[in-house]
Amino acid sequence: MDKGLAVLQLQHGKWTISDSEDEDNIIPPTPQKDSNKPKRKLSPKRNEDTHSVKEPSAPSMGSEARKAAHVNQTLPVKYESHPSPSVKRKRETEEAGWNLSSSDDETPPPAPKKEPKKSDVSPKKKKTEDKRPPSPHGTSYYKEEPADFFETNLLSMNDMYRFYLNKVTGIPKKFNTGALHIKDILSPMFGTLKESVQFNYCFDIPWMVEQYPPEFRDKPVILVHGEKRESKARLIEQAKPYPHIRFCQAKLDIAFGTHHTKMMLLWYEEGFRVIILTSNLIRADWYQKTQGMWMSPLYPRLPEGSPGTAGESPTNFKSDLLEYLEAYRAPELAEWIDRIKQHDLSETRVYLIGSTPGRYQGPAMEKWGHLRLRKLLSEHTKPVLNEERWHVLGQFSSIGSMGLDKTKWLAAEFQRTLTTLGKARKSLTSPETQMLLVYPSVENVRTSLEGYPAGGSLPYSIQTAQKQLWLHSYFHGWHADVTGRSNAMPHIKTYMRVSPDYTQLAWFLVTSANLSKAAWGAMEKNNTQIMVRSYELGVLYLPSAFNMSTFPVEKNVFPASSSSKGFPVPFDLPPQHYSSKDQPWIWNIPYTQAPDTHGNIWVPS
Repeated sequence: MDKGLAVLQLQHGKWTISDSEDEDNIIPPTPQKDSNKPKRKLSPKRNEDTHSVKEPSAPSMGSEARKAAHVNQTLPVKYESHPSPSVKRKRETEEAGWNLSSSDDETPPPAPKKEPKKSDVSPKKKKTEDKRPPSPHGTSYYKEEPADFFETNLLSMNDMYRFYLNKVTGIPKKFNTGALHIKDILSPMFGTLKESVQFNYCFDIPWMVEQYPPEFRDKPVILVHGEKRESKARLIEQAKPYPHIRFCQAKLDIAFGTHHTKMMLLWYEEGFRVIILTSNLIRADWYQKTQGMWMSPLYPRLPEGSPGTAGESPTNFKSDLLEYLEAYRAPELAEWIDRIKQHDLSETRVYLIGSTPGRYQGPAMEKWGHLRLRKLLSEHTKPVLNEERWHVLGQFSSIGSMGLDKTKWLAAEFQRTLTTLGKARKSLTSPETQMLLVYPSVENVRTSLEGYPAGGSLPYSIQTAQKQLWLHSYFHGWHADVTGRSNAMPHIKTYMRVSPDYTQLAWFLVTSANLSKAAWGAMEKNNTQIMVRSYELGVLYLPSAFNMSTFPVEKNVFPASSSSKGFPVPFDLPPQHYSSKDQPWIWNIPYTQAPDTHGNIWVPS
């Protein structure tokens, strides 16, 4: 047995290894409760559709792919906080206060077998009228934010890059200056809303509706989702009290793909705006996790009679956004496509990088996924001095199967993309170029604001990990003192190329795409075809679009300053390599040696 695996076994007890070729083809652990001990047990719990509960009123809805394909990355993680028997099938985001969000692994789960025992179920209590759900592990789960938590001072926002982090409760106030909560984004200070579209992976519809200010709460909304069959029916049922909500189902024609894109289209009296972000539309994603977003400028309407091609940006953002929306082949979006054509997007300085499901050949290979990133880096960047010593950095919240060794995908086609700078492509990536991967360790999760439940949104399974122990030598911990978010676990995903001294960036990408072939695509047929499973979306920052040769890394991200020229990287540089004692967070094995910040342990059965 591999030494690293043996360490995990010794440290965390035994686990059952599936004999399936598919690393996630297992039945996830069921929750256990311990009503007598001071350390409460937390554990992952699956529901029939692997994210949302059976009751049609369930507020949190995720992709059908969670039901069909993404067990270990998309199961809700739930903990019963009451010492007496209580309802196990709770409404996740309303009553449990946290759950698992976002995923893109590739293999199907078996159907669930177990129902809660009758003795474990008690009648539902009437929901109290409070602003937050009861915490699964104590009143301090959601720190009481100051009264001005939802106030945003536009003067303190840096609109040069238009890259913002989410506000986090339980950290010093200065680290939220210039950050945005969903209520800020939807507030009248950014425009008088007429209609909106919400593209996402998980939805809690009642909660989402509450985030709109009262004056916009009944304005038409389209929800773009990837649900099918029973979970789609539950999503529709959930929206029944809200006649202003309509749906658009994203076509998922390739097995095990997800609709993972997170985007808002906002149409105002004053114009139009796009937000591309990393947060699901569920309560737990907006309070104590590190999330990011790009918010577009307010796009004015073009003069009447302007051609649809007018209002293009130097980064081709308008036509790329239209092409991405057209890829849905959805009549529900036709009106929005026409609407976008009528607006001036010329002020946009970022490039759009999307993934849409399909197998692509010829010129179409460069439209989506990592080959799209490679094309943009080739065309719009230039080689730098000592470029082989410039590091490639990837930071993410979920990990798919990379193959038996690094040459299968990560250090081959994916690293070739990430190391592209300008036209002069080398046939082989330089061995001097380091790839650093930032992913939280067990200790990061244990000591986080949420404690072990934060690991529910970091769903790296033991079945995947055991087959790619070679990957773990790449791992660096999550440390974000620069943004005050070291204890707010990352659900944000970022990729960048950084100078040897970590003071300059050759480029920066914020995206929904985790570290997986499903998200980024994988080459097939002797590199003549790329296959992409999922919908993803992100924005790429290139210095050339800002009349710069590189981006300086901002040393003082908060409090935000409107005059800063440095790029606000959300975590500390250089990243810290795992120590000899560190292990990557693996969500479906027990952690009982030390309690988390709420006195809980993590015990999958």
